[in-house]
Amino acid sequence: MMRRIFTIFTVFFLLFFFFFFCCCNSIDTITFDNPLKDDDRNHLVSTAGTFVLGFFSPGKSTNRYIGIWYNFSTETIVWVANRDNPVRDSSGVLSLDQTGNLVITASNLSTPPVWSTTNFTTSPNLVSAQLSDSGNLRLLRDNAVVWQSIDHPTNTIIPSMKLGLDRRANRYTVITSWKSPDDPGTGEYTYRMDLTEMPELVYEQGPTRRLWRTGPWIGNGWSGIPEVLINDFIFSVVYTNDRDEATLAYSNSSASIIPRLVANETGNLQRLAWQEGSRQWYESWSYQKEECNNYNHCGAYGNCDPQPTRSFECTCLPGFEPKSTIDWFTIKDGSGGCVRKQGRMICREGDGFVPVENAKLPDMRVARVNMSMGLEACKENCLKNCNCTAYASSTGGEVGCITWIGELLDTRVFPTGGHTLFVRVDNVELAEYLESQQRPRRSAQPKRVTYIIVASTIIPLAIIGALIVFWFITQKRRKDRKRNNRHMLFTTANGSSSSQENSTRETHIDDFPFFDLSTIVASTDNFSISNKLGEGGFGMVYKGRLRNGVEIAVKRLAKNSGQGTEEFKNEVCLIAKLQHRNLVRLLGSCVEHHEKMLIYEYLPNRSLDSFIFDEEKRSQLSWEKRFNIILGIARGVIYLHQDSRLRIIHRDLKASNILLDDELSPKISDFGMAKIFKGDQMEANTKRVVGTYGYMSPEYAMGGLYSTRSDVFSFGVILIEVVTGKKNSSYYRDDTINLIGHTWNLWKEDKALEIMDRSMGDSWPEEEVLRCVHIGLLCVQELVMDRPTMSDVAFMLCNEIALPFPKQPAFIFNGHDTNDSSTSDVKAKSNNGLTITQVEAR
Repeated sequence: MMRRIFTIFTVFFLLFFFFFFCCCNSIDTITFDNPLKDDDRNHLVSTAGTFVLGFFSPGKSTNRYIGIWYNFSTETIVWVANRDNPVRDSSGVLSLDQTGNLVITASNLSTPPVWSTTNFTTSPNLVSAQLSDSGNLRLLRDNAVVWQSIDHPTNTIIPSMKLGLDRRANRYTVITSWKSPDDPGTGEYTYRMDLTEMPELVYEQGPTRRLWRTGPWIGNGWSGIPEVLINDFIFSVVYTNDRDEATLAYSNSSASIIPRLVANETGNLQRLAWQEGSRQWYESWSYQKEECNNYNHCGAYGNCDPQPTRSFECTCLPGFEPKSTIDWFTIKDGSGGCVRKQGRMICREGDGFVPVENAKLPDMRVARVNMSMGLEACKENCLKNCNCTAYASSTGGEVGCITWIGELLDTRVFPTGGHTLFVRVDNVELAEYLESQQRPRRSAQPKRVTYIIVASTIIPLAIIGALIVFWFITQKRRKDRKRNNRHMLFTTANGSSSSQENSTRETHIDDFPFFDLSTIVASTDNFSISNKLGEGGFGMVYKGRLRNGVEIAVKRLAKNSGQGTEEFKNEVCLIAKLQHRNLVRLLGSCVEHHEKMLIYEYLPNRSLDSFIFDEEKRSQLSWEKRFNIILGIARGVIYLHQDSRLRIIHRDLKASNILLDDELSPKISDFGMAKIFKGDQMEANTKRVVGTYGYMSPEYAMGGLYSTRSDVFSFGVILIEVVTGKKNSSYYRDDTINLIGHTWNLWKEDKALEIMDRSMGDSWPEEEVLRCVHIGLLCVQELVMDRPTMSDVAFMLCNEIALPFPKQPAFIFNGHDTNDSSTSDVKAKSNNGLTITQVEAR
């Protein structure tokens, strides 16, 4: 009897052990024979019970997704497999297919899967999928990981995940918000590593709008996050940048704390930690907690300072003042940024740097890095470049150099932490700073003066003093003569101006850098033919190199040009007041011995027309580069029309007046024909129509009427030229006289893609290209009021909104189809397309 009972007990125990073993073996693992079906009771649970994987429906949605969540917080989803391809009912299955890959199938299992790892091919019996205690779903072959979910995060970072670039696997890892609480699909907010000169983490809305950034990694922390926020009690951070990867890895600072970082669909980026006592997540950090965290909150050259004693958080960096005092001190809106103080110009002898302590270093997209250069050499290197506005150490010490070439964006200060930013200032600002630093020490010194008079030194000192006074008088007379010559140019050339205009111009000219003729002659090798860059309607342009190594472009007014003096005067007075990344920078001028020259920054890639109208070069312009050029030109024109202190109509926008820097970023140039509108002025009329055939709007070419919409027309022509790689004025077909007309005809027939520049191959987004052509046709409509504003154009370029159908463009018919001969009056142009057409308006 006892033996029978023992036998029964043994069998029962073995059966129990068998089922227990099977259950334990399958609770965290999927095999080919054991898939995971959509059932509320059917989940994978990690060994320690921390994480769960299964099908779920978010919010009010009935769609089904495979996700991973915390066992103690079932509503907290940390990863979604098929986020953009839901299963529409409860028929979903997660399994291993015949190739050994994980797949999600629905309804009829013979249909293509809605999601797959598609990583390799092997026998399904050799692999398994296991959910680990770190929340990682791993696909294993012989216990080796062949695919894992942490390499493909969704909207959440948990410990063991990496963010950035794995150079070995050529994998770029980002996290992206959900679309909504009911839809885990790829949303519009992205947290990623920006691999510029020095990698930094950025949080963005869409492809163009930055919301926040960390600043570059310097030493043991990010420039834009104080030390207390990095190695805090929640997260530890490991940053790696070597030949294999540029990544950021998070880990737990304490085993008792469960952290996560999430990009929310609301636009917030948060660090959260689980509080077991209250059974809820609490926020340890959010970029929205502080105004100064918002990207570029105080605009270009602004500095955000969140001290509680300040009524307004925005200040200006040393040497700068608010662009709009009303915005800053009345409205309390600093987004317009700062400009150089009146009369303060850099790139002169005596320039220096003022340190800004505890700073978040500016946007790295306009920075240059040399990790081997010392800090003192970094300073000298910056001084040699007129475009260099600041420098800092790239390591937080005396080694490593960062220089910023252009606008300083997104700078702020911290109560503690941060880094030292050295901002370039002129000699006046530098002297004021040095005096302020010495003043406390002077007051602490004993007020004691000792007078020692030695008779034998009186006479030599008097002689030396007389010589110094004589030298100063001579220099002053020389400068006065030059200034008088310049004032004569700007007040009497081509007729007299009003006293009010003269006064304004003279004040500005006194503050503007002037170069000696000898300096320009030496820099251009006496205007050598080998240094000639091009030729315009009023003279030639030469490349030069100053003694400090800075490369320049010299626009030399032809001596026999009767028209050019007025345009030269206009360009100096106008462009000197403008500062924008998409406008060419005027460094100074030279007016001496009947010579009149403008000195610009040198841009190595020359003009846009030299790329898009060249059979070989335009193949270098991918669609992404072309679209960025279009956006850059649009931003520059928006600045001229509405964001600068003056409302400026360029009047000669064309491909040859768009210059490209070393990164192919566009800069608008040649402001000789530009006009300033005052107050609420919307349009003006002239009897002297100047411009270039193919780019002029009809109301301007025929009647001399110009406005901001005239520039919009020119922009539309450039846009279509960039898309097609063809020149508007030299494109001819039987049914039309120009490229715009041919594009219009194809558009009406839904064949607009036929005009696309095929040198880009097939790697371009069809919808985006068609959208650009559509916007270009809206810009070149015949009637002024039908055309959009430039701000409307930029919005349409960056957002997928419904666009109105364009009306017929101007100047599109073949000469055989119309008796209008007006276009013949505006066809005078040079072979190189750089001269200015002059037409008497009718």
